[in-house]
Amino acid sequence: MKTLHSAPALALLACLASGSVAAQTHYRVEELGSLDGNNARGNSINDFGVVAGYSTVADNSVRHATAWFFGRTLDLGTLGDPATSNSTVPWPVKALGGPIVGISQTDAPDPNNELWSCFFFFSGPHAANGKACRGFAWERGKLRPLEPLPGGTHSFAAGANNIGEIVGWAENGTVDDSCVAPQKLQFKPVVWGPGRRPVRALPLPEGDTSGAATAINDRGQIVGISGICDMAVGRYSAAHAVLWDRGRTITLGGFDAPYWNTPNAINRNGDVVGFMGTPDDPDGNRLRAFIWMHGAAQVQMIAPLPGDAYASAQGINDARQVVGTSCKEGAVDCRAFLWENGITRDISRQAGYAGVLTSAQDINNTGAITGRAVDAAGVRKAFLGVPLP
Repeated sequence: MKTLHSAPALALLACLASGSVAAQTHYRVEELGSLDGNNARGNSINDFGVVAGYSTVADNSVRHATAWFFGRTLDLGTLGDPATSNSTVPWPVKALGGPIVGISQTDAPDPNNELWSCFFFFSGPHAANGKACRGFAWERGKLRPLEPLPGGTHSFAAGANNIGEIVGWAENGTVDDSCVAPQKLQFKPVVWGPGRRPVRALPLPEGDTSGAATAINDRGQIVGISGICDMAVGRYSAAHAVLWDRGRTITLGGFDAPYWNTPNAINRNGDVVGFMGTPDDPDGNRLRAFIWMHGAAQVQMIAPLPGDAYASAQGINDARQVVGTSCKEGAVDCRAFLWENGITRDISRQAGYAGVLTSAQDINNTGAITGRAVDAAGVRKAFLGVPLP
């Protein structure tokens, strides 16, 4: 994505240069535009204030990857027929000078008719359309597909850094009996780039056969999951949370369930946040948020908000401010939270905003957040929350 210069961007850079990021719990909330549908969410915000995520189109039949910056709402498009193909930016990306990355359906048929990981991030009647799904990089106004490993059909792009390295996961050609139907092929954590450097797999902990990379920072530290093939979207695929750092494969400690242990984000200091499984709950109905502070022996749990049953930490900035989502048992829409200095705060209700912030997906180094809000009329909107002094 090309660098954007404006007074707001320069002000943000000045704030970063000063090194002052104040703790904030109150926000001025702005609803972001949609692609004429009634379901949108911001999943990523960088230090220029560029938000990325998705919005459904006018008939809500598909969702398209969307970027919001300086008052504009931009449809990033799809790798297939835009009328029948879903796309999204599902993870915090952070990159200022690097690409926006995500996933999209293509027009190419899937010979194995798998659901693949993408299905769980799409919606509408075309979510399972029998087509191959690929990770993409959006640069200079165009989507570039990211290839799978040799023999595989699908890929998934989750994170990128300012060097142009992209991380995610990709199938290879190995049929694996541990895969849960309709999944058939193994998948590995992978890196694409910088530039056109081809896809390459990361090593897995001993005994594991499949895995995924979910985030990367500018130091080249990568986090993700490893385990067995399973459903290709978590559970026993996430038996271990993993950090790849300077050629080492490090299994993070402190998890007490062999499933759903998933890092979502890593900051420039190497701090990691995500969600972890609960013993005796392989279905993932009671996930717990965690933070792993770089160099710590074990992860630290972030408790859900009072009265809630589960939580997920979605994003973290360099000041170790963490945002996420906290939910009651069986809830559809939940509450956004901010965690800092060991304290979890409910930020779902903000003065001057009539709606509710149901999820906080990412936070940048100025303390600005994005996620999903439900407005006063009950419509799901992407939002930008700017911290107030």
